[in-house]
Amino acid sequence: MFRHRPSVRNYSLSRVLLVGAGALAICSTLVVAQDAPKSLLPPGFDDPTPTPAPAPAQATRPRAATTPSAVPAAGSTPVIQPIPGGAATGSTPPASLELPAGFPSLSELEKLDPEKLDELLGLKPKFDIPPAARRSLDRVGVLASSEGGLPPMSLANQPASIVRSALAGTRRPMVSRWGHILLRRALVSRIQAPSGMDPVEFAALRAAALNAIGEYAAARSLVQEVDTSDWNKGLTDAALVAYVGTADIVGTCPSVRLQGSARSDPQWQMLQAICNAFAGQGARAGSDLNRALSRQIAPAIDVLLAQRYAGVAGNGRRAVTLEWDGVKDLNPWRYALATALGVAIPEGLLAKAGPYYQRISAVAPMLPLPQRAAGADRAASEGILSAAAMVDLYSQIYAEDGIEGDLAQTAAFLRTAYVDEGPAQRLAAMKQIWGDAGDDDYGKLVMTAYAAARMPARSEYEADAGQIIAAMLAAGLDRNALRWAPVVSEGSQGWALIALAQRAQSNPIASGAIDSFVDDDGSADQRKSKFLIAGLAGLNRIEQGTTSDFNDRLSLDLQRQTKWSRLIDRAAAVNNQPLVAYLAGVGMQGDSWEKMTARHLYHIVSALNRVGLSAEARMIAAEAVARG
Repeated sequence: MFRHRPSVRNYSLSRVLLVGAGALAICSTLVVAQDAPKSLLPPGFDDPTPTPAPAPAQATRPRAATTPSAVPAAGSTPVIQPIPGGAATGSTPPASLELPAGFPSLSELEKLDPEKLDELLGLKPKFDIPPAARRSLDRVGVLASSEGGLPPMSLANQPASIVRSALAGTRRPMVSRWGHILLRRALVSRIQAPSGMDPVEFAALRAAALNAIGEYAAARSLVQEVDTSDWNKGLTDAALVAYVGTADIVGTCPSVRLQGSARSDPQWQMLQAICNAFAGQGARAGSDLNRALSRQIAPAIDVLLAQRYAGVAGNGRRAVTLEWDGVKDLNPWRYALATALGVAIPEGLLAKAGPYYQRISAVAPMLPLPQRAAGADRAASEGILSAAAMVDLYSQIYAEDGIEGDLAQTAAFLRTAYVDEGPAQRLAAMKQIWGDAGDDDYGKLVMTAYAAARMPARSEYEADAGQIIAAMLAAGLDRNALRWAPVVSEGSQGWALIALAQRAQSNPIASGAIDSFVDDDGSADQRKSKFLIAGLAGLNRIEQGTTSDFNDRLSLDLQRQTKWSRLIDRAAAVNNQPLVAYLAGVGMQGDSWEKMTARHLYHIVSALNRVGLSAEARMIAAEAVARG
């Protein structure tokens, strides 16, 4: 909450100083008789006939006056009511009041930045939340343990340096969809900060990590759990990235207006102007943005978009023409403002847009459906969108008139895959959607997960069992996948996925079946086989001797230790779920499964399995084989 104050930009600086001078005059005894206001009454009303003054009575003791004071005779000196607490009438006037030491001169005041002038004159917004309404910093997060969050006290006694390094080391998206889902859950959990770490810093590190993996909406929710007056620079920076990533420009205003001149970069200056406009100071905002445009503090298109956005506040008095000619690429700022304003971005710029814009367009409800669908496959494969969200998106596309081409055809195939009465027809529709369905098209498996779960487990569909099972496991439908165990042949991909996804294994996996899988593996550098061995070893589903044999045969080097592997093993040894999840996120960064090694996968799966996150461990291992 803020105490809004009127803008001082509608007044000249001299008027502000004049008001201050008047206040000084009221507090002094320099108001003399000749300066008293003159009467406006007709003659005879304010000058009554003089009457003799009564003789003073001899009083033996003082008593309180019970009658009004006598009216002074005409021609006598006017009576001036003394100011309470001031000097007595007739006393020596005090010396002239002096301004505080270091107070700027008039010329210096005229040159001051508007924000600094507000602060000097005491007009800066003040934080005004009652103590009882302020948010606690004891446990910051949006997901309580009763809602699926991780244990709240898990990090209370852990070294802050390890947690800080793990969170700061998360700078890129995950190669694993299920690794992303696990890390997001750990980052938004309502957890107490580790020993020796400020809770605000802890929130800032987690919000920055969420931004790094493309979870801008989750990062925004997390920063909103901390009162704006408690934000530090790190949390402010992470919050701005999150607000821009969700095209929620006005959401930045509490921080921007409270912190004032804390930053001076071009984006901050434009945000200040926008927030002034939405605070009712349209003239001031327009002046600031005109100055920004003339001084070229940022590319013209960025400032023009800011002007258009500020004009939405209702105080704009002129149209803003956006010129995209000469704009060679996008940046988060111009994409966010154009998205929020509904401004069409040239197709040439969108065609060159990178993964960042695909992630945020997939979850932006204000965008056209085709533009959202263009980024949906990536968002689903990375874990940002769920299977249900993908079905909902393509259901809207199917119902929307005017959408044609491949997008409309995919929506029609998806409908058939879910609602057709014949399983053969449903499978044919799914295969049309999958195509070759490599690592880059994993989102297509995600969108057909529940359709695959409706397929009957029959031997006539065994040839496609691997993809059917992979689709189900993309959404965590392990129980549905296990129905195919009697159908798949030993050593096939379907068999490997079930061996990893099943919840318990009473007997170790036979080495002969693994041999068959390895012999038939046609993946690059036998990556699927390496991931299978690493996953089974991490889940303790093969004997130590079998692990050792395949470790040498495939050059896995599973036992080699690094600083990271020692840390995640130590975190697992003390049963610390959040720290294991953070460190697993560090080990799963990358843009494809080619970046993942079997050794990293082994330590991640093993650590997660030991701390009670076996469901995530099994899904990550199965995903590695499906996408390897």
